[in-house]
Amino acid sequence: MLLLSVISSAVAPGLALLTFFYLKDKYDQEPLFMVLKVFLLGILIVFPIMIIQRGLVLGLDGGPYADAFLISSGVEECLKWFVLYHMIYNHTEFDEPYDGILYAVAISLGFATLENVMYAWYSHASIGSMFMRALLPVSGHAMFGVIMGYHMGRAKFSGGVKTRGILIMSLLLPWLWHGIYDFILTTMTNTWIWFIVPLMAVLWYGGMGKVARANSRSPFRFLKREEEINL
Repeated sequence: MLLLSVISSAVAPGLALLTFFYLKDKYDQEPLFMVLKVFLLGILIVFPIMIIQRGLVLGLDGGPYADAFLISSGVEECLKWFVLYHMIYNHTEFDEPYDGILYAVAISLGFATLENVMYAWYSHASIGSMFMRALLPVSGHAMFGVIMGYHMGRAKFSGGVKTRGILIMSLLLPWLWHGIYDFILTTMTNTWIWFIVPLMAVLWYGGMGKVARANSRSPFRFLKREEEINL
Protein backbone atom coordinates (compact mmCIF):
# COMPACT_ATOMS: atom_id res chain seq x y z
CA MET A 1 0.00 0.00 0.00
CA LEU A 2 2.88 2.36 0.82
CA LEU A 3 4.50 1.58 -2.55
CA LEU A 4 1.24 2.43 -4.32
CA SER A 5 1.14 5.75 -2.49
CA VAL A 6 4.72 6.52 -3.49
CA ILE A 7 4.06 5.64 -7.15
CA SER A 8 0.95 7.80 -7.10
CA SER A 9 2.97 10.66 -5.67
CA ALA A 10 5.46 10.15 -8.52
CA VAL A 11 2.77 10.45 -11.21
CA ALA A 12 0.61 13.17 -9.68
CA PRO A 13 2.96 16.19 -10.05
CA GLY A 14 3.42 15.68 -13.79
CA LEU A 15 -0.31 15.33 -14.42
CA ALA A 16 -1.11 18.30 -12.17
CA LEU A 17 1.38 20.55 -13.95
CA LEU A 18 0.19 19.36 -17.36
CA THR A 19 -3.38 20.25 -16.37
CA PHE A 20 -2.21 23.66 -15.12
CA PHE A 21 -0.52 24.54 -18.41
CA TYR A 22 -3.38 23.08 -20.46
CA LEU A 23 -5.82 25.42 -18.70
CA LYS A 24 -3.46 28.38 -19.30
CA ASP A 25 -4.31 28.19 -23.03
CA LYS A 26 -6.70 31.16 -23.05
CA TYR A 27 -7.93 31.39 -26.62
CA ASP A 28 -7.87 28.09 -28.52
CA GLN A 29 -7.36 25.02 -26.37
CA GLU A 30 -5.63 22.09 -28.02
CA PRO A 31 -7.32 18.70 -28.50
CA LEU A 32 -6.70 16.74 -25.33
CA PHE A 33 -5.71 13.62 -27.29
CA MET A 34 -2.89 15.59 -28.95
CA VAL A 35 -1.56 16.80 -25.62
CA LEU A 36 -1.70 13.30 -24.15
CA LYS A 37 -0.04 11.89 -27.27
CA VAL A 38 2.90 14.26 -26.81
CA PHE A 39 2.97 13.43 -23.07
CA LEU A 40 3.27 9.73 -24.02
CA LEU A 41 6.06 10.58 -26.47
CA GLY A 42 7.88 12.12 -23.52
CA ILE A 43 7.52 8.83 -21.66
CA LEU A 44 8.80 6.82 -24.62
CA ILE A 45 11.92 8.90 -25.19
CA VAL A 46 13.16 8.04 -21.69
CA PHE A 47 14.51 4.74 -23.04
CA PRO A 48 16.64 6.04 -25.95
CA ILE A 49 17.87 8.83 -23.67
CA MET A 50 18.97 6.28 -21.07
CA ILE A 51 20.82 4.27 -23.74
CA ILE A 52 22.61 7.33 -25.15
CA GLN A 53 23.51 8.61 -21.68
CA ARG A 54 24.85 5.21 -20.67
CA GLY A 55 27.00 5.09 -23.80
CA LEU A 56 28.37 8.57 -23.10
CA VAL A 57 29.14 7.69 -19.47
CA LEU A 58 31.09 4.61 -20.60
CA GLY A 59 32.81 6.37 -23.48
CA LEU A 60 33.73 9.68 -21.87
CA ASP A 61 36.02 10.46 -19.00
CA GLY A 62 33.88 13.45 -18.10
CA GLY A 63 33.87 15.68 -15.07
CA PRO A 64 30.97 17.61 -13.54
CA TYR A 65 30.67 19.98 -16.51
CA ALA A 66 30.39 17.12 -19.01
CA ASP A 67 27.96 15.28 -16.75
CA ALA A 68 25.70 18.29 -16.25
CA PHE A 69 25.84 20.06 -19.62
CA LEU A 70 26.41 17.16 -22.03
CA ILE A 71 25.35 13.80 -20.65
CA SER A 72 22.35 15.00 -18.67
CA SER A 73 20.88 18.24 -20.01
CA GLY A 74 22.40 17.99 -23.49
CA VAL A 75 21.02 14.57 -24.35
CA GLU A 76 17.63 15.17 -22.74
CA GLU A 77 16.91 18.60 -24.22
CA CYS A 78 18.26 17.70 -27.67
CA LEU A 79 16.06 14.63 -27.97
CA LYS A 80 12.98 16.45 -26.69
CA TRP A 81 13.64 19.28 -29.16
CA PHE A 82 14.22 16.82 -32.02
CA VAL A 83 10.89 15.06 -31.42
CA LEU A 84 8.97 18.32 -31.07
CA TYR A 85 10.47 19.84 -34.19
CA HIS A 86 9.88 16.82 -36.40
CA MET A 87 6.47 15.76 -35.08
CA ILE A 88 4.77 18.93 -33.80
CA TYR A 89 6.37 22.05 -35.28
CA ASN A 90 4.63 21.70 -38.68
CA HIS A 91 1.47 20.05 -37.34
CA THR A 92 -1.82 21.77 -38.15
CA GLU A 93 -2.77 21.87 -34.46
CA PHE A 94 0.26 24.08 -33.75
CA ASP A 95 -1.65 27.21 -34.74
CA GLU A 96 -0.78 29.80 -32.07
CA PRO A 97 2.38 30.69 -30.11
CA TYR A 98 1.16 29.23 -26.80
CA ASP A 99 0.86 25.78 -28.40
CA GLY A 100 4.65 25.59 -28.46
CA ILE A 101 4.72 25.97 -24.68
CA LEU A 102 1.96 23.44 -24.11
CA TYR A 103 3.48 20.72 -26.28
CA ALA A 104 7.02 21.29 -25.00
CA VAL A 105 5.75 21.12 -21.42
CA ALA A 106 3.80 17.96 -22.27
CA ILE A 107 6.83 16.11 -23.64
CA SER A 108 9.01 17.36 -20.77
CA LEU A 109 6.49 16.24 -18.15
CA GLY A 110 6.05 12.86 -19.83
CA PHE A 111 9.81 12.36 -19.51
CA ALA A 112 9.89 13.67 -15.94
CA THR A 113 6.95 11.51 -14.85
CA LEU A 114 8.48 8.21 -15.95
CA GLU A 115 11.84 9.31 -14.53
CA ASN A 116 10.04 10.02 -11.25
CA VAL A 117 8.29 6.63 -11.24
CA MET A 118 11.57 4.82 -11.90
CA TYR A 119 13.25 6.76 -9.07
CA ALA A 120 10.40 5.89 -6.68
CA TRP A 121 10.44 2.22 -7.69
CA TYR A 122 14.17 1.54 -7.57
CA SER A 123 15.10 3.71 -4.59
CA HIS A 124 12.06 2.83 -2.45
CA ALA A 125 11.56 6.56 -1.96
CA SER A 126 9.50 8.05 0.83
CA ILE A 127 6.52 10.37 0.38
CA GLY A 128 8.68 13.23 1.64
CA SER A 129 11.37 12.69 -0.98
CA MET A 130 8.75 12.45 -3.71
CA PHE A 131 7.28 15.77 -2.57
CA MET A 132 10.75 17.31 -2.89
CA ARG A 133 11.11 15.84 -6.38
CA ALA A 134 7.76 17.37 -7.34
CA LEU A 135 9.07 20.80 -6.35
CA LEU A 136 12.44 20.38 -8.09
CA PRO A 137 13.03 17.89 -10.95
CA VAL A 138 9.43 17.67 -12.20
CA SER A 139 8.82 21.40 -11.85
CA GLY A 140 12.23 22.07 -13.39
CA HIS A 141 11.46 19.98 -16.46
CA ALA A 142 8.21 21.90 -16.88
CA MET A 143 10.11 25.19 -16.84
CA PHE A 144 12.68 23.95 -19.35
CA GLY A 145 9.72 22.99 -21.52
CA VAL A 146 8.23 26.47 -21.20
CA ILE A 147 11.49 28.03 -22.38
CA MET A 148 11.80 25.61 -25.32
CA GLY A 149 8.18 25.92 -26.36
CA TYR A 150 8.03 29.70 -26.05
CA HIS A 151 10.90 30.19 -28.47
CA MET A 152 9.63 27.45 -30.77
CA GLY A 153 6.33 29.32 -30.89
CA ARG A 154 8.16 32.55 -31.64
CA ALA A 155 10.01 30.86 -34.48
CA LYS A 156 6.83 29.35 -35.92
CA PHE A 157 4.98 32.68 -35.99
CA SER A 158 7.84 35.07 -36.63
CA GLY A 159 6.88 35.51 -40.25
CA GLY A 160 10.21 34.15 -41.46
CA VAL A 161 12.25 36.81 -39.67
CA LYS A 162 15.27 35.23 -37.96
CA THR A 163 13.37 31.92 -37.72
CA ARG A 164 16.49 29.77 -37.71
CA GLY A 165 18.15 31.82 -34.97
CA ILE A 166 15.05 31.65 -32.77
CA LEU A 167 14.81 27.89 -33.33
CA ILE A 168 18.43 27.51 -32.21
CA MET A 169 17.55 29.54 -29.09
CA SER A 170 14.65 27.16 -28.42
CA LEU A 171 17.24 24.41 -28.01
CA LEU A 172 20.19 26.22 -26.47
CA LEU A 173 18.36 28.14 -23.72
CA PRO A 174 16.64 25.16 -22.04
CA TRP A 175 19.88 23.21 -22.49
CA LEU A 176 21.78 25.97 -20.66
CA TRP A 177 19.28 26.35 -17.80
CA HIS A 178 18.97 22.59 -17.39
CA GLY A 179 22.76 22.29 -17.31
CA ILE A 180 23.03 24.98 -14.63
CA TYR A 181 20.36 23.20 -12.59
CA ASP A 182 22.15 19.83 -12.83
CA PHE A 183 25.56 21.37 -12.16
CA ILE A 184 24.30 22.91 -8.91
CA LEU A 185 22.81 19.63 -7.71
CA THR A 186 25.87 17.53 -8.57
CA THR A 187 28.63 19.81 -7.31
CA MET A 188 27.18 21.69 -4.32
CA THR A 189 26.54 18.85 -1.93
CA ASN A 190 25.81 20.89 1.19
CA THR A 191 24.82 24.30 -0.15
CA TRP A 192 22.71 23.42 -3.21
CA ILE A 193 19.45 24.56 -1.60
CA TRP A 194 20.71 28.17 -1.45
CA PHE A 195 21.17 28.19 -5.21
CA ILE A 196 18.34 25.96 -6.41
CA VAL A 197 15.54 27.87 -4.69
CA PRO A 198 16.46 31.25 -6.29
CA LEU A 199 17.02 29.48 -9.62
CA MET A 200 13.57 27.91 -9.51
CA ALA A 201 12.02 31.24 -8.51
CA VAL A 202 13.66 32.91 -11.53
CA LEU A 203 12.54 30.10 -13.85
CA TRP A 204 8.92 30.24 -12.63
CA TYR A 205 8.77 34.03 -12.75
CA GLY A 206 10.21 34.07 -16.26
CA GLY A 207 8.07 31.11 -17.30
CA MET A 208 4.81 32.74 -16.29
CA GLY A 209 5.86 35.87 -18.15
CA LYS A 210 6.45 33.76 -21.26
CA VAL A 211 3.01 32.15 -20.86
CA ALA A 212 1.38 35.59 -20.74
CA ARG A 213 3.35 36.89 -23.73
CA ALA A 214 2.61 33.80 -25.82
CA ASN A 215 -1.11 34.12 -25.11
CA SER A 216 -1.04 37.82 -25.94
CA ARG A 217 0.28 36.96 -29.42
CA SER A 218 -2.48 34.49 -30.22
CA PRO A 219 -4.26 35.21 -33.51
CA PHE A 220 -7.45 33.95 -31.86
CA ARG A 221 -7.56 36.65 -29.16
CA PHE A 222 -9.51 39.01 -31.44
CA LEU A 223 -12.10 36.33 -32.20
CA LYS A 224 -12.50 35.71 -28.48
CA ARG A 225 -13.08 39.41 -27.83
CA GLU A 226 -15.66 39.59 -30.62
CA GLU A 227 -17.50 36.62 -29.11
CA GLU A 228 -17.50 38.32 -25.69
CA ILE A 229 -18.83 41.56 -27.22
CA ASN A 230 -21.57 39.72 -29.12
CA LEU A 231 -22.65 37.95 -25.94
